[in-house]
Amino acid sequence: MKWNKDSLKELEKAPEFVRDMAKKSVESHAKKQGRKSVSLKDVKEVFDEYMGVLETEGVGGKRPTHIAIVVCERTSEACPATACLLSFQGRKVKFKEYDSDARLVGFFSCGGCPGRRISRLLNNLKKSVKIDVVHLGSCMVREEYQPPCPNRESIIKMIQSKGIKVVEGTHH
Repeated sequence: MKWNKDSLKELEKAPEFVRDMAKKSVESHAKKQGRKSVSLKDVKEVFDEYMGVLETEGVGGKRPTHIAIVVCERTSEACPATACLLSFQGRKVKFKEYDSDARLVGFFSCGGCPGRRISRLLNNLKKSVKIDVVHLGSCMVREEYQPPCPNRESIIKMIQSKGIKVVEGTHH
């Protein structure tokens, strides 16, 4: 399928890790419209449909706070993270400072010691949305569940080096 310069330029705005999928979706959209080439309009229509959830504007034009939660890989094997998620949804405990526009834009485990996937996943998130705060799950900072994360300090420094605020805890 043919692409003009403008449509290719617009496609480049898609995060690299989803660009091939985006291209296929746009081409499928154009075919359904009975066209043999992709227009800028096709790209924008598909992006609006699939990437509209990433819009960064909240109520009154103010951008909402974007939050990610990182939990311990070992704990995630047994914990469904219900308390973390309900605390965020209800703006309780460690989430009480956020207004109702705050968005949970990422939730993932550390990937195992020493937090091997955190940097990669934060970099992927940053390609599509600005992350303001990372909450380390209570499982990473409290001793009631298991020994606290032995890599917590280095994980915090790594996250902060990306210009992201770190809050220790979710529901405790």
